[in-house]
Amino acid sequence: MKNQRRRLLKSLAASLLVPAAAWAQTPPAPVKIAMIESLSGAFANTGEAVFRNLVWAVERVNARGGVKLPGGPRMLALERYDSKGQNEEALSALRAAVDDGARVVLQGNSSAVAAALIDAINKHNEREPGKRVLFLNYSAVDPILTNEKCSFWHFRFDAHADMRMAALMDVLKDDRGVRSVYMIGQDYSFGQAVLREARRQLGLQRPDVQIVGDELHPMARVKDFAPYAAKIKASGAHAVITGNWGNDLTLLVKAAKDVGFDGKFYTFYGNALGAPAAIGDAGIGKVVAVADWLPNVPTPQSEAFYQAFRQRFPKPADDYVHMRMQLMIEALAQAIERAGSLEAAAVATALENASVGLQAQGGTMRAADHQFQQPLVVGVMDRQGTPGVKFDVEGSGYGFRVIKTIAAGRAELPSSCRMVRPG
Repeated sequence: MKNQRRRLLKSLAASLLVPAAAWAQTPPAPVKIAMIESLSGAFANTGEAVFRNLVWAVERVNARGGVKLPGGPRMLALERYDSKGQNEEALSALRAAVDDGARVVLQGNSSAVAAALIDAINKHNEREPGKRVLFLNYSAVDPILTNEKCSFWHFRFDAHADMRMAALMDVLKDDRGVRSVYMIGQDYSFGQAVLREARRQLGLQRPDVQIVGDELHPMARVKDFAPYAAKIKASGAHAVITGNWGNDLTLLVKAAKDVGFDGKFYTFYGNALGAPAAIGDAGIGKVVAVADWLPNVPTPQSEAFYQAFRQRFPKPADDYVHMRMQLMIEALAQAIERAGSLEAAAVATALENASVGLQAQGGTMRAADHQFQQPLVVGVMDRQGTPGVKFDVEGSGYGFRVIKTIAAGRAELPSSCRMVRPG
């Protein structure tokens, strides 16, 4: 009887210890990062393309054990929120992400949305210091975001519009076949900034070039660009300068092709999301694009990087990889580990001094305005298989040959930021 009771007590004690042991072995909660982006509507394809990039970057960090913190390693957990391309929806998504425990917010496809998020995060972080968040921006390139609107909580990993325009002008200034240009863009802060800077830099670099058109169109509302394309052709322009992205770019270049425009396109985003396929052979030697990196950057490391992405996402329609988004997540992981904490101010302070590299590409964060400094490249569209075009875009048969590389120091521009740091 005594032995039976002893066995019963032993069994009961063991059963009580199981939950405690299991609890002790439970891994720490992951670090939540929230992507707020258009996942429905006219620009849903851009949001999904960004999500693939971020998934791949997060997978890389987690594959090596996550971010190392004093209490043990923590995995990164990427969650997505649909802004529908609207400011109010983005602000609602921000509130939901914070309520869900997000430590970092990621956004980029709209400078107007980015500006709204900066204001909201500034206010939130002041009101609730115990729940502060960081904002990492991979594509919103209105220069104002790291100038007049610069924020301690905001970091931009893409070159801003003036930097990109300077890189394009480095090519256009030597293009003596261009004697007139038509400027067209989306009617919001970014599109306006692109045309403003194009006018300024043309005046400095090519005062001989005549501006024969200068107009803005509603963003994501134009379904038929034929009237715009007809005006471009009638103007006699030798080239179009545009910051258009997403469907607004694809539909514009397709309409230009359909009306027989045979001039050049100097673009910010003509190298992806349907634009090369839309313009076809008409774009060979004529569509110029600026980027932080292109798949045909002629180094073995770059080739390995691109092929690894294509192995992860083999469908041609999923072919949209950006080095800067990978570097952004690497910089975040580095900053968390250097801070030894998830507290936003500590991570931001570490992020101000980030210096990251991946497959022979890299850059550094400028602490004065939180503008990432990195090399830029300019490419021209050509048929896959021609010299310098090993890889095409999205299975289109067309890719971009690198014709100019701008070192980070040369791409750098001054800032008017007056950074206000907490405490």
